[in-house]
Order: sequence, then C-alpha cells, then structure tokens
Amino acid sequence: MYGPGGFYHRPEGPAGHFRTSVHASPLFARAVAELLRRVDEALGRPAALDFVDMAAGRGELVTGVLAALPAGLAARTRACAVEIAARPAGLDHRVEWRAECPRAVTGLLFANEWLDNVPVEVAETDASGVWRRVLVARDGSERLGEPVAGADAEWLGRWWPGPAEEGLRAEVGRPRDTAWASVVGRVERGLAVAVDYAHTADARPPFGTLTGFREGRETAPVPDGSCDITAHVALDACALPGGRVLTQRDALRALGLAGVRPPLALATTDPAAYVRALATAGEAAELTAPGGLGDFGWLVQPVGLDDPLATG
Repeated sequence: MYGPGGFYHRPEGPAGHFRTSVHASPLFARAVAELLRRVDEALGRPAALDFVDMAAGRGELVTGVLAALPAGLAARTRACAVEIAARPAGLDHRVEWRAECPRAVTGLLFANEWLDNVPVEVAETDASGVWRRVLVARDGSERLGEPVAGADAEWLGRWWPGPAEEGLRAEVGRPRDTAWASVVGRVERGLAVAVDYAHTADARPPFGTLTGFREGRETAPVPDGSCDITAHVALDACALPGGRVLTQRDALRALGLAGVRPPLALATTDPAAYVRALATAGEAAELTAPGGLGDFGWLVQPVGLDDPLATG
C-alpha cells in the first residue's frame, strides 16, 4: 500500500475509493475549525498556533479548516499536512506538506482515519485455543503461523481477552498504541485527536475487522497494493493518561453540530433559507448518525490544558 506504485500513491487519492467524514460534508471541517478555535482560546491565543492534519489524503481537511477560520486566527495558524503521497497540485500555499509529524506542536493535532492504516498483526486461535499469527500470501491466501508471544501476547491478554475458542480473530493493536504515543509526544501544549472506526474492550469483534476497500466497495484484503487494507482501532488501548474516547456523535454535538431540522415556518417566510438549512441539517445528521459516521470513535488527548470538548 505504501511503496512506489502502491494504493496511497494513486493519483485519484483515497477519496476515489472510500468516503470519510471529510468528504461527506464541509460541516466536518467547520467543526474541526471550531475545535481549533477552542484550543487557541485555552492556550491564551499564542502568536503562532499549529494545526497538524495527520494522514491528510489530498489536503481536503486542512483546506476546509483554513477556509472556516476567522481571518485573524487563520493568519496566526501554521497549517501542516502529514502524508506519504506527493503534495497535490493547487494546494493552498499556506499549508506545509511533509511526510512526518513535526517535532514540536503547539495547537491541535488531528488524525482522521490514520490509525486504522497503521499495520498490525492478525491473530487467530487454533484448535487448542492458542493465539497464532495469520500469515498472508500476496494472492490473499492465509495460513496460521507461530504462536503469538512476548509483548504482543501481553497486549492480547490485556486488551483483547476472551474465551479460548477455535477460529476467533484479533488485531494486535500494539503498533497503533506506539504510533499514537509518538505523535502525542510531539504536542508540547494543545490537543491531539484520533478519529477512526473503533471498538473498546467491552465489545471487541470476535472475528476481527480486517477488510479491504477499492472504488467505493468492500473487497478482500489482498496485500498486493490494489486496495486499501484496514482494521478498526482499539482506541481505549491507544489512550494515554488523561485521554478519553467518545463517539463522533457526541463530539460533534459538543462542537455545536446538532443536525436539527429547521422550523417549517421558515419555508413560508424564507424558502431559500429553509432549503439551505434543511440541507445543512441533512449533512449534520449523516455525520452524527447511529450505525454510521456518528459511531466513529474520537480519542481526545489534552496536553497541558483542559479538554476543550468538555469545557466548550
């Protein structure tokens, strides 16, 4: 996926294959801009405020956030997009494009659907209930390998406990814990947020979540660079002290995105405004819908300030 000619270097970008909250509605970027504004307030309005867009795709989120900021705040914001693909043509000149997270961040680091693409080992229980690594050939065929041992076994014991029945599956999320800790460690003061398909220890999927996506459809996760390969994230395992996990529905509502249908009387007094408000309500409803985008997890990690989603 990540090498030359791999999935993430295709010219159409991820948006050509799957739809994230960023692609669903500009309201998502506006909500992130509001979160950045709250972080700015909590930091005392520093002369320079960082906004880091991890796994930036083709820069859709950072572009939308800059457009939604008040002029004065936009002028103080240092926007940085972190992505392994090349800088897209026509991207706002104010956005720094880089392959790695900056070493020091004061502001908001926002990782939308990044952790689900940090590679993890897949494990399956054999006939004796022992966790074994799942080995995958280039054509997608699988077989069980050696038993899971060491730190990975300890991770499974703590974060993916369950009955020792044959055929159960788990994704060993330890590399994601490490990846998240590494970027949170770059935040000197501010807030780090990871948004992803997620599950917690009280509801781990018994057969795992590994899958592939190509051209808007779910497909077999064949490791040949032809599709996106993803698995949901154990966000509770990633959380560092002081962090918390909430649903996207609750996070966006805390940021003022309610998805409330406009009053019908507006259709009579101002039909055009009613249509606009109805469209906005529909987009907000999609971003917060149970069973859909609203069930995404938000891991919120404050560093040196109070949680802006709790105090906003």
